[in-house]
Amino acid sequence: MRWRDRYGLRRRRGQRLAKFDREATDADIEALIEFAKTRRGVEFYVEPETFATDTTAVAVADDGEWTRRRVGSPDVIRKVARDLALPAYDVQLTGYPPRMRAYNERRKRAED
Repeated sequence: MRWRDRYGLRRRRGQRLAKFDREATDADIEALIEFAKTRRGVEFYVEPETFATDTTAVAVADDGEWTRRRVGSPDVIRKVARDLALPAYDVQLTGYPPRMRAYNERRKRAED
């Protein structure tokens, strides 16, 4: 069974598509699931749809490592989070965790 069928990606998303964006795919959802299964302390942060991009989710690990993928609808990532027993937050209400910024700073220093 494909993730699209299991999590209702198309059904929950409807016919909307941001003007300059591509649709969320099974690979996007699978990448978030794989990230969550291979790292400790993962939390999902749901980002709203904008004019240029579809609804996205950021998965942030305990050490601050993160990845962002399209999810199509907040309901899709909330179902994924529930199935994985992980929290999902609305980034407009909570903001991003400080460990994410710290991780970005560590990576930037390592590159310099």
